[in-house]
Amino acid sequence: MPEADRGERVIRVADIDPRYRHDILFNLFEHLGPDDALQIVVDHDPKRLRLQLEALHGERCGWTYLEQGPDVWRVRLRLLGRGDAS
Repeated sequence: MPEADRGERVIRVADIDPRYRHDILFNLFEHLGPDDALQIVVDHDPKRLRLQLEALHGERCGWTYLEQGPDVWRVRLRLLGRGDAS
């Protein structure tokens, strides 16, 4: 199981009421600092969330799969500034 990086908050999506999940994740993502990351842990591939974040933030959405199923997906999210590569 990948460890969280320094400055990284780990969110177990199943712990959030389904009605509010994406709104909460969008809010957390939009308030990430330059050295911060958000790691989400889910029981499925969060492709829809990725598409929505990329639609809103374009290339500023840093998305890295840390684990890809079959039972657990872990994704590290970063809000990239101009010139950031990861």
